[in-house]
Amino acid sequence: METGATTFHSIGTTADWVVMVIYFLVVMLFGSYFGRYTKNTSDFFFGGRRFSWWLITMSIVATGVGSHSFVKYSAKGFQHGISSTMTYLNDWFFVPFFMFGWLPILVYSRIRSIPEYFEKRFSPSARFLATILLLLYMVGYIGIGFLTLGKAIIPMLPKTFVLFGVTFPVTLMGAIIVIAIITGIYITFGGQTAVIFTDLLQGFILLFAGFALFFLGVSYLGGFDIFWNLLPTEWRLPLADFNKPPDFNFAGIFWQDAIAGSIGFLFMNQGLIMRFLACKNVNEGRKAAAVNILFILPLSAVVVGNAGWLGKAISIADPSVVSPDTSPDQIFVVVANIVASPGVFGFIMAALSAALMSTVDTLINATAAIFINDVYRPINRFLNSGDKSSTVSERDELIAARWASVAITALGVIAVLAFKNFPTVYEAHGYFHSTLTPPLVVAIFLGVFWKKFSPAGVITTFVGGVALMIIGARYPGVFIAPFDHGIEMNPNRPYSYIRALYNTLACISVGLLVTLTSDFQNRLISNLKQRVSSKKEMTILFILIAVLMVLVIIGTGQLSVDTLFTVLIVIMVPILTVYFVDYNEKEATKGLIASSISQAKIMFKGSAPNDEVGEKIEIDFKIKNQDTLKIYFSKMDMERMSAEPGDLVYLCDKRKWLGGLKSIHSVYGKPHNDDGIVYINQSQSESGLFSGGYTLIAEKEM
Repeated sequence: METGATTFHSIGTTADWVVMVIYFLVVMLFGSYFGRYTKNTSDFFFGGRRFSWWLITMSIVATGVGSHSFVKYSAKGFQHGISSTMTYLNDWFFVPFFMFGWLPILVYSRIRSIPEYFEKRFSPSARFLATILLLLYMVGYIGIGFLTLGKAIIPMLPKTFVLFGVTFPVTLMGAIIVIAIITGIYITFGGQTAVIFTDLLQGFILLFAGFALFFLGVSYLGGFDIFWNLLPTEWRLPLADFNKPPDFNFAGIFWQDAIAGSIGFLFMNQGLIMRFLACKNVNEGRKAAAVNILFILPLSAVVVGNAGWLGKAISIADPSVVSPDTSPDQIFVVVANIVASPGVFGFIMAALSAALMSTVDTLINATAAIFINDVYRPINRFLNSGDKSSTVSERDELIAARWASVAITALGVIAVLAFKNFPTVYEAHGYFHSTLTPPLVVAIFLGVFWKKFSPAGVITTFVGGVALMIIGARYPGVFIAPFDHGIEMNPNRPYSYIRALYNTLACISVGLLVTLTSDFQNRLISNLKQRVSSKKEMTILFILIAVLMVLVIIGTGQLSVDTLFTVLIVIMVPILTVYFVDYNEKEATKGLIASSISQAKIMFKGSAPNDEVGEKIEIDFKIKNQDTLKIYFSKMDMERMSAEPGDLVYLCDKRKWLGGLKSIHSVYGKPHNDDGIVYINQSQSESGLFSGGYTLIAEKEM
């Protein structure tokens, strides 16, 4: 909490708590119900790649809007007014890069996690480093989610409670632990399908409740004109001042939220990516992204910030109702309690909880996916490398995924300790973005859109870029100040926003410098490899780099020495990488960069795509015993779909409200003569969750 800020306890009534408890029970039961559709890790993490765009759109709404937004932007709305919305519309700049670059690469290359991309595009060592950075990012994100949930619920709790005659104080960490248990139950057992369908419910609730709060607040004040006239002139402006004040200005917010935040959210947030990978195809994912950016985000900017604007207006009209000193992180709860009647307030708080839980559940599921794909499976392959008959069953992996979800939930609670002393959630979240996203953001973006970006470039970005970020944080007046745009430095948290610019530029500079000097590195290594002692020398170099990195992390206390060590790291890491990493640019970039998406489609299908436009057809299914992954249509039905044997097909239940839940992807086999019938085997029927008596829809994919 901010120093000197007024905090609240015991807000709300019994009716509100009844509504809240009912909501939590509904969500837990709803999510756990969909656990029955989780048969394997593909279902657990990606929902079986089944779903329609509208279902994914609502899930993105719940995840994006719920990304601490109610608390964060209400706080900034209370402190700075309508300009709080400017941070919420930054995705406009980068969504096209995602839709036509990153998304099709992920889908067509069948990549299950971001670190896996780094191995395919660069090397196993790049994957190793990306895994470490991404796990830190995801666990930290979960920690901020739990922190926000705790801060949101604390105002409704008493200062103490009595259990078995013993008085216990209500603490932030205690509330967070209880919330973590509730959230962990349905995510652990439901997986991605549970997350998507609970997000559908939560998305509608939070949008409705956000607008309901605004209308209730305006009515409380006596009408929109009164509300608007109560706001100071500077509170009505859509954009903040260019470089003032230090804690909220246009320049700093742009670099932090637009560059580090938005690119990070779109390109390296495994939770969001898994949403899109749960779409039935790339075009459905693009539809979801387009609808979200064009329609949902502008609405969401109003939904998440209006409690702060209302709070400011009420504090001006009657400071005794809302004190100007109210803790910004509590303003949403305080305003909702004032303008809403008992029970309605409980519903609005349920919506807030919905928004925040939808983010946390996504992150837990996504982090578990990274652990299984990039830690659990590689370790198992290594341990069983000498035993070709040894395999890990889907059941074992699913159990491991669920236990990983439990462990990650616990780590998320621990991560709260790193952020709980920040004055507001907004500051904590901003510092987090500025610190952890730049290396991965730069590495992914350059990897996707620059063919020449090399393993040496990406690994040095991870290692050398992080070293530059560390000394920048240690000596902000030297390294960050040149980029401050005239923003005054807060000595308590120096350049908490503008450090995102410095960190991003540091990583970009390293990546560019190393990649553009690749020819020199290759000639140097070619000469070194002719030396008998080269491997020994490279081993010594590796140890030296490790020692220097430790010294940079702990700090020597001398600017010149820390800078020298960092420069040496940037110079030596590329040499070590080029020596040990075998890299074929032509093969490594095939289907893995934006300019080679056509190749990716061929690799995805296994042959040239069939782009001829055909019909979607209604069809009945029959079970036919056959040991094949193919499904069989009549010749006439295939002609209607403009399909040939070997093409890819999507088969789903006709009922659109299911959103593709009951569906499968398959391959066309040789046609038969029974028009209106598709033959599938028992396994395909079970995988598709098909029910007898229901018509299916078939469409050619490519």
